[in-house]
Amino acid sequence: MKLAEERTWSLFRSRFRQTLTYWSVFFSFGLSIAFLGPTILDLRCQTRSSLQQITWVFFSQQFFLLLGSCLGGLVRRTLMSSLVALFSSTLIISLVFAIIPLCHHVVLLSMAMALAGTAMGVIDTIGNLQLVKLYQKDAAIFLQALHFFIGLGAMVSPLVADPFLADDRCVLGANGTNNSSSSDLEHLRNSLGGHGAMLGNTSRYPLYTEGVVVTRVSYAFWIMALINLPVPAAVLTLMHHEGLVSCSSSSPRLLSRDPGPSPAVDSSQGHGDMLDCFNLDRLRGRPATFFILHALGGTIVFITDGIIGSYAGFVYTYAVSPPLLMGYKMAGCLDSIFWASITAGRLCSIYLTYRFQAPVLLTISLGGVVLVQCVLMIFYTSWMLLFVGTCVLGLCISSVFPSMLAFTEDTLDYRGCATVVLVTSASTGEMMLQVLVGSVINSQSSYSFLVCSTVTSFMGFCLFLLLLYTRQIHINLPTDSSTYMDMKEKQEAPDLQVPE
Repeated sequence: MKLAEERTWSLFRSRFRQTLTYWSVFFSFGLSIAFLGPTILDLRCQTRSSLQQITWVFFSQQFFLLLGSCLGGLVRRTLMSSLVALFSSTLIISLVFAIIPLCHHVVLLSMAMALAGTAMGVIDTIGNLQLVKLYQKDAAIFLQALHFFIGLGAMVSPLVADPFLADDRCVLGANGTNNSSSSDLEHLRNSLGGHGAMLGNTSRYPLYTEGVVVTRVSYAFWIMALINLPVPAAVLTLMHHEGLVSCSSSSPRLLSRDPGPSPAVDSSQGHGDMLDCFNLDRLRGRPATFFILHALGGTIVFITDGIIGSYAGFVYTYAVSPPLLMGYKMAGCLDSIFWASITAGRLCSIYLTYRFQAPVLLTISLGGVVLVQCVLMIFYTSWMLLFVGTCVLGLCISSVFPSMLAFTEDTLDYRGCATVVLVTSASTGEMMLQVLVGSVINSQSSYSFLVCSTVTSFMGFCLFLLLLYTRQIHINLPTDSSTYMDMKEKQEAPDLQVPE
């Protein structure tokens, strides 16, 4: 234990500039991902749009986040191109925060959120890739910390926005009055906080689109733009430290060359761009387990991140529906408790990664998710158990993605392809499962929310057991890299064979 701690601190001290920069970039990611839910009603007033129109903004952000994740995988994985992409993405996020108050039409707002979503997806893929590349077999602890900063940013964003949110109608009718109480607004805001996937019956809320706009939410976005501005500055500082930019006009190093990987990075692992992952020459000769491990790892994070998205999106709707019928204020706390427990869980996982190997930590986490979901489904009439279960679920599921990423990359010798597959699968799952669960709740009942979560979590646990079995087969095979090199040598030197 002590030797492991000394090794970890030694690695961190030698690479602290890169590590702190990547952590700050993920803080920017968290800041961007959490602001839309609390501010959506004020943005509806700003754009004078209906509820149905404004929910397309959620879809725009999520869809382009997925595209950005794929785009991040296509970026050449040299140090220069990665840092340039991170600098551009974090700067775009600050610019989007600054221009959102100027978007007075829902189409313009959707375009701005599409741009922000693309930048977030690029950050998600490249940030994970670079940290895995930097630490390799020691990456698990630092990945847990990396994803803790997403939660930290997601906690800061609503706190900044809250003082500027409208307590009453933010568009006054033609007579300068409004007819709905602040509790109605709170209920709408909490319902829309789940990415607007389920509007329910909103006809009784007279939301004006014409009248005097009285929202002050613009100040929240400008403050968040300023909070985020040091992040691209930190990336630019790292680029200068790595010799990628220079303040001197006479220097030949002003983004004119790629110095290659930093001394702390092992360049022997063959990290290229995502196209290398699908290069037929490189894939030829790989065992079937190589592909199965990618597929299983991607499917597991598809399910777990999908559970996170759907639970955060619909736990409020479930709580205010029969049989629980919670009050709006009490039910509104559930989403905050869930995200706070995820953030706390990732902080605790930094220490737990010292004590447990990734398979053990993943088994406990995924098993805990299944157990919590089963308890919630059995005791579905208990509001107290819903609060406790929400907290425990967040703690259990928080470490799954970073642990699975480190575990899969370690099994596959840090080729980088697994990171791209897992990040893209996680983004897809968060978007797709939320839509699927929302449609099931609309057609069935609120109880189907717990049934869907329980079934998917059980599937994820079974797939993880299959992944462990496949991994055991894979590590007992000759390494796929040596198989590939043997085949390549035979193809390039056929004349060296001795004739009979």
